[in-house]
Amino acid sequence: MSEGARGQRHERALLDALEARQPEVFDADVWRCTLRGRDPLEPSSAAGRWSRSGEGLTLYTSVERDGAVAEVGYRLSLEPVWPSRVEHVVHRIHARTRRSLRFPDVASLVPFGIDAARHSSFDYSATQALAAAARFLDVDSLIVPTARSPSRHVVIFLPETTAAEALTLIDSETVDWKAWRRARSA
Repeated sequence: MSEGARGQRHERALLDALEARQPEVFDADVWRCTLRGRDPLEPSSAAGRWSRSGEGLTLYTSVERDGAVAEVGYRLSLEPVWPSRVEHVVHRIHARTRRSLRFPDVASLVPFGIDAARHSSFDYSATQALAAAARFLDVDSLIVPTARSPSRHVVIFLPETTAAEALTLIDSETVDWKAWRRARSA
């Protein structure tokens, strides 16, 4: 095991497997869905599928508009009643990272300890361990399959990448949840 920041220990086999992958530059538009009024470039420090609480700032984005909206729509669908007054905005952001690791599908995550059958579950321990090890190796983003749509997410680790140089808001539009839900039920 190797020790990272805050005494975080990483499995040597996981670090070796990640180091064997060739990082790439990511330079494209991505999408992010936020509550109305939230800064679309503000990362989260909360725990998520690809981040542990307190391990750094993470900006979750998607390579497709529907991937970003589907992720939030799924969370809203878990409520006993669909929230009628909640307003979300989907933002197109230009993102540029220097050291991205690409995982094109769930099968490509299996050698890194991700159980393909449990990828869409709320057990984030394996994905969080992969992300923490990637951060330790100075990877600034992961391009990964989503659990809620056929899209891929670009999970950007900050402050390794600073928003001022890597992220530019292009445009924003209000999400029409009624239309989105109708399209899903058709």
